[in-house]
Formats: sequence, C-alpha cells, structure tokens
Amino acid sequence: MKYRKLGKTGLDVPVLSYGASSLGSVFRNIDEEEGIKTVHTAVEYGMNLIDVSPYYGLTKAETVLGKALKDIPREKFILSTKTGRYGEHEFDFSKNKVVTSVEESLNRLQTDYVDILLLHDIEFASYEQIVEESIPALKQLKKEGKIRFFGVSGLPLSIFEKVLNETDLDVILSYCHYSLNDNSLLDIVPLLEKNQVGLMNASPLSMGLLSNRSVPEWHPASQEIKDVCSKAAQFCKQHGEDISKLAIQYSVANEKVPTTLVSTASVENVKKNIEWANHPIDLEFLKEVLAILVPIHNKTWSSGRSEDW
Repeated sequence: MKYRKLGKTGLDVPVLSYGASSLGSVFRNIDEEEGIKTVHTAVEYGMNLIDVSPYYGLTKAETVLGKALKDIPREKFILSTKTGRYGEHEFDFSKNKVVTSVEESLNRLQTDYVDILLLHDIEFASYEQIVEESIPALKQLKKEGKIRFFGVSGLPLSIFEKVLNETDLDVILSYCHYSLNDNSLLDIVPLLEKNQVGLMNASPLSMGLLSNRSVPEWHPASQEIKDVCSKAAQFCKQHGEDISKLAIQYSVANEKVPTTLVSTASVENVKKNIEWANHPIDLEFLKEVLAILVPIHNKTWSSGRSEDW
C-alpha cells in the first residue's frame, strides 16, 4: 500500500482507505462476522484509515466497527467519524448535539478518541450555524483530546470554499467529485493546498454508478447520468474489464488526492480493491471509457438547503 500526507495533520494515510458504511447494511444486509473480518483484513493489508458515521445504518456501522476494532491495537489504525447527520432527514448541528454525539460514537467505537471528526453533510445546515456553533464545538473537542483533527463533509464543492474563507479546517471529505464521470474536485485543490487542508475523496464508484450492479433506486443522479454510466460499464464488460477496477485505479493515481475511501463488507472485495489499486492503469483503455462519459462529464445533482448557502 502506498501512503501520502494528509494536509497539515502529519498523518500518513493509505491511497485507498476503508469506508465503513457497508457495515451498516447500507447497500445490502451484511453478516456481522464477515463485516468484522473485513475490517481486520483491511487493516492487515494497510488500509488503516477507517471512516464511519452514526448515520450509516442508524448507528449499526459504528457498533459493528467498534466490535472489530477492540481486537486491534489503537495505534494500528486512524479513525474518522462524523456528527450532525443521524437519519435520512434527521440533522442537528447544534453545539450540544455535536458534543453528545461524539461521546455516543466513542462508546460505540470502543475508543477514547477519534483521529478525525467531520461535520456530516453540512449543506443541510445553515452556513451561520456551521461557522458560529458547530466548528467552535469541534475546536473545543480537539482541546479536550476527544478528537485530534476536524473538518467538514458534503456534496456541493462550493460549501468547502465558503467555510474555508471564514475558518481553518484540518481536513475535508468530498464524495462523488473525483471519479471517472466527475473530476470537478480538482477545481478546489489549489485552495486546499494553500490552506494545507487534508483531502479525503470518497465514493470513486459514484455511489454505485460505476459498477456492474444495478444502480440503487435511491440514487439521486439523473437518468441521463445513469444511462451513460451503464453504457461505460457495459463497454468495460465487453472488453473483459470491470469499470469498478478502472474507477479505483483512476482515483488513487492522482498524487493531489491523498486518499480515496471505498466501502465493502466483504473480505474478498477488500483484497480485490487493494490489488486493483496497486495495479497500473491501462491509459489507452481509460481514454476510451472517458470518451463514452463525455456527455455527463462533471454533471452532478443537488443536495441540501441551497437557500442557506
């Protein structure tokens, strides 16, 4: 596994990190024992940055992850969790909730501290609350030693620019903006580098768009995006390739993207993802696939309360 520096945190993070949302049965019902073995395998093979949230599986992911991590020495992994989002339509970014949420997460995760705490999907809060209430709560938790570093996550890239104009962050987590169909994340990389903010890239498979499986019914992408991604996946299949492999290789290849999060609750898939990440990308084949995706390049979908941003 290759490692890169995560901004000014000083953390060495793997180019491919473990997203624990699958442990909450977000994509399919999982076997808990298999999930625990998957975490152990990920850490054993060098995917030692693990990201989770109380939202995933409505606390199930954190609970299963905690059971897995109690058997691993604390210094062997870097742990990231979130606060602020607790259900499909349940958000609370108040100072009191941020503080109590962290305590609850620490109990579920069976640890005394988390390395990274992120405000989860801040576009569903007001900008004023995030800057005036939520981020000061994170700073307090950092002083108390409950967290080592903090940041924000969300879908619209504009939210990162706006928050960074107002306050300092250690890290951000962006998803679905650095993948085969959308690499608009690169637009804010200069700002992140200027502020020495660590970048965590999530969902290189665009939440299932870049996969041989059927796209989940809940996926917010337009039918055009789904159709073009399906066309690209079929093209890969016809040439004996897996679009998921190409997507992971594409995401980890960029030196400006320190780490990319991929989620699975399967030991076999963890090993496969790592093998893919370590294998050089076929640049000629990549060009052909990117050409198919041109009609939807950098097209995204709306998220959050735009009137508050």
